[in-house]
Amino acid sequence: MDLTRLNYFVAVVEAGSFSRGAASLHMSQPALSRQILLLEEEAGQPLLVRTGRGVEATESGLALLAHARAILEMADRARADMQERRASPHGRVVVGLPPRVAHVLAADLVERFRAKFPDAVISVVEGLSIRLREWLVAGKLDMAILFDPPPSPQMQEETLAREPLIVIGPEPLPRRMKLADVAALPLVMPSGPNALRQLLERETKPRGMPLSIVAEVDSVQTVLSLVARGVSYTVLPQSAVRLWTYDQPLHRAAIHAPAIRNRIVLAIPKARPATRTSRWAAQVLRELALEHYASAKAE
Repeated sequence: MDLTRLNYFVAVVEAGSFSRGAASLHMSQPALSRQILLLEEEAGQPLLVRTGRGVEATESGLALLAHARAILEMADRARADMQERRASPHGRVVVGLPPRVAHVLAADLVERFRAKFPDAVISVVEGLSIRLREWLVAGKLDMAILFDPPPSPQMQEETLAREPLIVIGPEPLPRRMKLADVAALPLVMPSGPNALRQLLERETKPRGMPLSIVAEVDSVQTVLSLVARGVSYTVLPQSAVRLWTYDQPLHRAAIHAPAIRNRIVLAIPKARPATRTSRWAAQVLRELALEHYASAKAE
């Protein structure tokens, strides 16, 4: 089947009318109607039916619509693959990183990507995991590092590392603390539905251990500044100690009974066509996660 006609057909079905479909394709309505008629002749059956509000796909049209979308996506992947097999690929890769991860990985990611593909562009977007996940689903990102994302049929998820959560405080702490004792501390934590907050509460609530929250702050750096000032304690992944830049000594303790570990996940939309540049960016993220979270490898 002609790819152009399949593209026209998908546009009409998604627009719900010939006029809106023609406008989106920047062509005249009669020309579009003619192309759909030729497609119906090729299929040997009606694909669209007119209604008072526009057009709808027939049963056969819906079947063809699924095939057409798959065929067009494969064609897009083929074009992208051929284009990127040039000596120096162009294009753009957009990577989402939580601020704490960006602080550790972003510079190395950009440097290695630029060395491999000097004519391509890499964009690093920072945001909380919940926002990055929304942007992945909306098609605004090619990939992202997320903390403890819920399963999604739209995502290919790969756990890169698991980190233990620790207590950080303004005063000396024992080497290890029971979770019940941690929950009783005055804590500053991110507000819900932050992944770290949810992970901690999944362990404390069923055990009847309400957290003693004195403040809610989403920025890890601000949380640490409050700890340094002696305002409160906090619970963060182990790697967060790298962000401690204060004159005051850092006091920390491992959590046990039970120990809690988060997941650092590479998420890639399944519907996003993979390209040479995006595959390389994903591989660099895997390598950097292994380098920077070597003590917390994926289980």
